[in-house]
Amino acid sequence: MDTRLPFIPGLLVLVILVLLSLLLSMGFGTTEIGFSQVWQCVSAQCQQPIYQTILLDIRLPRVLMGFLAGFALAGAGALMQNVTRNPLADPYLFGIVAGAGLGATISSLLPEYLQAFSLPLAAFIGALSAVFIVMTILMNNNWRRVEHLLLAGVAVSFLLSAITSFILYFGEAFEANRVIFWMMGSLARANYDAIALIAPIIFICTFITLMFSRQLDALLLSDEGARTLGVNVDVVRVLSLCICAAMTAVVVAYCGGIGFVGLMIPHIVRPFFGFTLAKLMLCAGLVGGCFLIWVDVISRTILPGQELPIGVITSVIGSVFFLFLMRRM
Repeated sequence: MDTRLPFIPGLLVLVILVLLSLLLSMGFGTTEIGFSQVWQCVSAQCQQPIYQTILLDIRLPRVLMGFLAGFALAGAGALMQNVTRNPLADPYLFGIVAGAGLGATISSLLPEYLQAFSLPLAAFIGALSAVFIVMTILMNNNWRRVEHLLLAGVAVSFLLSAITSFILYFGEAFEANRVIFWMMGSLARANYDAIALIAPIIFICTFITLMFSRQLDALLLSDEGARTLGVNVDVVRVLSLCICAAMTAVVVAYCGGIGFVGLMIPHIVRPFFGFTLAKLMLCAGLVGGCFLIWVDVISRTILPGQELPIGVITSVIGSVFFLFLMRRM
């Protein structure tokens, strides 16, 4: 049974879903705010200053960050699965989260007045370093074996996680707890400055991917088949992996570890929009953004008076989905 939807109408439906999610999710939190008040503040007609502060200064950056993070992780997951031809591939398999965690752990050793900007910067550098190590290991002929790429990523992830655990074990207890909570994933650090940095990187990476989508689609055949079509397989694969690394690393740097989004969402979207990368990446990104917006709503409302790490929720949902996927395959 063919479940595919027409692309343009389906895309419009997803855009409307995103806009509704952005508006409706702003009403949930410690202080319940009705939809009418949300609409008034969004349309610059907020009647109470406290509502304007809560909605525009606290919740709106968090909702936007959730959408951008979900878009980036789901889009990177779709790209990774197509490039490696592995339906279980995930951008975190490169050790990106482990590298970011190591960078964040090292930044916790710096003076406190430097940590406001050193943590995301160190996490970003650590994430990219993990990808650089994986690529260095595979620079020779191992690009021809996709499974080597995945195994190298897993090995590097375990290595960096072990170094992180060693540093945290001998570190100061308060800073160790702070880093551990950050590694579980949270949108609590969201602000307009972070959004101004993350959004252009995600937009540029998405634009480059769409520019080379036909060459990337050729990789779905096989490396040999892509070469017969005139595609420089090694260059295209390195480019795509760098894009995945940049999109994931910039999210991890500010939001911590939010796992399984890149694995789940492409599988959910693919039956409705097909395998071609341009359609899959855009639609998976929109669905991933909506998904993470509502997961964040659950994380800050499920327990009264406290916030549950968002990575815990995505891991629970993702692990169940992963087992279901393995069973089905």
